[in-house]
Amino acid sequence: MTKTLVIAEKPSVAQDIVRALTPVAGKFEKHEEHFENERYVVTSAVGHLVEIQAPEEFDVKRGKWSFAHLPVIPPYFDLKPVDKTKTRLNAVVKQAKRKDVTDLINACDAGREGELIFRLIEQYAGGAKPLGKPVKRLWLQSMTPQAIRDGFESLRSEQQMAGLASAARSRSEADWLVGINGTRAMTAFNSRDGGFFLTTVGRVQTPTLSLVVEREEKIRKFVSRDYWEIHATFGAEAGEYPAKWFDPKWKKGEDVEMRADRVWSAAEATAIANAVRGKQATVTEESKPTTQASPLLFDLTSLQREANGKFGFSAKTTLALAQSLYERHKALTYPRTDSRALPEDYLPVAKQTFEMLADSGMRHLAPHAATALAGNYVRPSKRIFDNSKVSDHFAIIPTLQAPSGLSEAEQKLYDLVVRRFMAVFFPSAEYTVTTRISTAAGHHFKTEGKVLVKPGWLAIYGKEAADEVEGGQAGDKGQNLVPVKPGEVVRTEQADPKGLKTKPPARYSEATLLGAMESAGKQIDDEELRSAMQEKGLGTPATRAAIIEGLLTEKYMLREGREIIPTAKAFQLMTLLRGLEVEELCRADLTGEWEYKLAQMEKGQLSREAFMQQIAAMTERMVKKAKEYDRDTIPGDYATLAHPCPNCGGVVKENYRRYACTGTGGNGQGCGFSFGKSPAGRTFETQEAEQLLEHKRIGPLEGFRSKAGWPFTAEITISFDEEANNYKLEFDFGDDRNAEDSGELVEFADASLGACPVCGSAVHEHGSNYVCAKSVPTAQQPTPSCTFKTGKVILQQPVERAQMEKLLQTGKTDLLDKFVSMRTRRAFKAFLAWDKEAGKVNFEFEQRESKYPPRKTAGKFASKTGAASAKTTGAAAKKAAKPAAAKKTAAPKAPRKPAAGKAPSAELAAVIGSEPVARPEAVKKMWEYIKAHNLQDAKDKRTINADAKLRAVFGKDSAGMFELAGILGKHLG
Repeated sequence: MTKTLVIAEKPSVAQDIVRALTPVAGKFEKHEEHFENERYVVTSAVGHLVEIQAPEEFDVKRGKWSFAHLPVIPPYFDLKPVDKTKTRLNAVVKQAKRKDVTDLINACDAGREGELIFRLIEQYAGGAKPLGKPVKRLWLQSMTPQAIRDGFESLRSEQQMAGLASAARSRSEADWLVGINGTRAMTAFNSRDGGFFLTTVGRVQTPTLSLVVEREEKIRKFVSRDYWEIHATFGAEAGEYPAKWFDPKWKKGEDVEMRADRVWSAAEATAIANAVRGKQATVTEESKPTTQASPLLFDLTSLQREANGKFGFSAKTTLALAQSLYERHKALTYPRTDSRALPEDYLPVAKQTFEMLADSGMRHLAPHAATALAGNYVRPSKRIFDNSKVSDHFAIIPTLQAPSGLSEAEQKLYDLVVRRFMAVFFPSAEYTVTTRISTAAGHHFKTEGKVLVKPGWLAIYGKEAADEVEGGQAGDKGQNLVPVKPGEVVRTEQADPKGLKTKPPARYSEATLLGAMESAGKQIDDEELRSAMQEKGLGTPATRAAIIEGLLTEKYMLREGREIIPTAKAFQLMTLLRGLEVEELCRADLTGEWEYKLAQMEKGQLSREAFMQQIAAMTERMVKKAKEYDRDTIPGDYATLAHPCPNCGGVVKENYRRYACTGTGGNGQGCGFSFGKSPAGRTFETQEAEQLLEHKRIGPLEGFRSKAGWPFTAEITISFDEEANNYKLEFDFGDDRNAEDSGELVEFADASLGACPVCGSAVHEHGSNYVCAKSVPTAQQPTPSCTFKTGKVILQQPVERAQMEKLLQTGKTDLLDKFVSMRTRRAFKAFLAWDKEAGKVNFEFEQRESKYPPRKTAGKFASKTGAASAKTTGAAAKKAAKPAAAKKTAAPKAPRKPAAGKAPSAELAAVIGSEPVARPEAVKKMWEYIKAHNLQDAKDKRTINADAKLRAVFGKDSAGMFELAGILGKHLG
């Protein structure tokens, strides 16, 4: 008997499909990787199982970060399994190849990415020749059992999905071509003078970044202008009312800061106020009713914007919550949608949804649902039900399933969607808007009043929350006005100019950035007009959150509160792309055109070949521009640092690659002092460069990369180089292994994190490590006696203080998920745990039940202070480890020999006594003397101000604390 294989995108969806089909198709038997009955085999991917790659003959292994092999434009793409999900891929392919499986159903998420996930699996399963089994498409908008059964009754044909499949492959290949070639070309350009400066670019992420950089440039260049408003109070028989001066002849021009109610000189504003004060005024008034409809239903982008503005949720968080409400709770329809309308045949379902809400027991929502049913609000409307505005998916609305057990965040988002769903069916809010013009001494003053007559849909949100809905559209404008009789003459009781300043444009929040991405950077406030533009937006609703998160991860942008701020690395990339004239990657509207063409391809209106030829031409041009650029620097808007050159006192200016001395006048060659803007691939912020010049030290800083591409953390110093006779930049890795030999004493400023697992002493932060107080030389114990040290960053995983405290208290951290293997460069999860036998912090991995015995695992991480090997878990691993441990037993360390004492000089003896002493002990005694006589500088604790005795030892009036060991060495024996 033949069977149909159903491939879902996630295991949870596969389980939902099985539960929905069981009543109509019979009971399923559960296997390890699939479910099966007489008609169906149901299995699932876990997201992308296969990814595209260049064929072997076109793949560049060595020298890929140079221009030699660019551009890489393979004539076709091979496939490779995603490493971490190979097992799942093999299980799915095994089912697809079964002889009794004669046809397939693509049940991946209804959209471009879901189509791609399935198509690549199908292609991989076929190998050199196509699998050749007929395919149907399950298209689900809702995850309720009935919606799933309905979906199986109306499967789509492979021909219906051809356009979406072409667009999905084209999007994937275009992103590969632009991302690989662009990143390698820009990295090669930025690494030409040595080092390794990874510079990532992308078809969508870089134009998105350009929006943020351009906004920040406007803010930085903005020059505030003074202006005045004239505010007056008029007295009528019924009372007083306020008004503001305006020019009725004013017309909008190019200057966006000009307004009808602004005056640009204090003298003019004062003259107007003086002219009308105390004078009589005539009044004209116009009152008219107006209505305000509720905002449209949510698509994903508008939901992300609203949740960001109202709750501060990131776009990524909102998508994750909406996905959970869709998949896990079955409470919302499919969230990755760009539509804000419902199908025209969905009216009965909308009524059923209101009935569910009215009976749900949700006290804050049920009464409004009951009101809608009683008032017959759920009626046909083109604003809500419109097939022409529904693409692959319809708007996000609640399903017929009332949820339970929601988290606080899930409940907030669910309420947001339900209120919007109900509001769109409610009547419009009705206002009376009154515009009153008071004219005194030839000057006009306007007063606006807006009175809510019928709340309509605003009743769902309540009066206090009304002004928060969709950007404050519902906020009351103006006030209740005291009446003025027809023909009544009023008196100008008060008139005063009010001085104000123009403000720069606001920085992007995630909400406003999502809006800008949706309209490809065009400032469109009207939501219905923006909806018409969204086909030419940057990315899709499903990908925009990931694009923003990717830019944050690559340190091109930072979040500060709700603001998104571009970093120096972002400005440098934009300067480079503009200088190279690669406008396709700079201009959001141009890249928006690519997205529009993909949408056309989905509808069968554009060929895949034509689109890919355009992408290849763009790629070739981008690489050619970078490869052939032959000028010394890139033109740009560069900073002048406030702090002078440490070598000659000249002016230090920024250029594309460096901060360099330009001489005392700021226009010459300078003394030769300079330092790179991006040492080891990490770009200095301007304020960091200032701090480095001022203090000659900064850090520890994260984000550096070695020539091989490995990340590391270090401090940076500027120190004098005798050979070059100038200052130069150097890395300081905070490695204090030689502190004992140099005699430098450590003082801890932080509170203890807990007890050292080796000796029980306090553990503190020190440089880039966590160390036992007895593992470094201190005033209390100049000679270290403990070995406990572990890095603050291990294999790219930051180890926060709280995690180190937990390790010291309980023996291990929480499960950490940002480790990256040095060998495979793959991310992995592990606990950090104290390994008593090894005497160090090691990895400990999650134990997973398996029918196979656990493999022996040997993970290692290298830190500045040593290396720690991974700790294997499971009985088999321990058993396997015993013989090896028996063969090789580490020899015990020889006890440290006390340092031999040396006689101090007469000058030093006057401070610490004449007994022979080792240098660490001499440093300890010196510190006792310094502290007893309060000789540390009040402003800089690292500087010791010499008294008469110390002046004889130092040979100068002051010395740095790190100089002490060297100075004392000259005075000992």
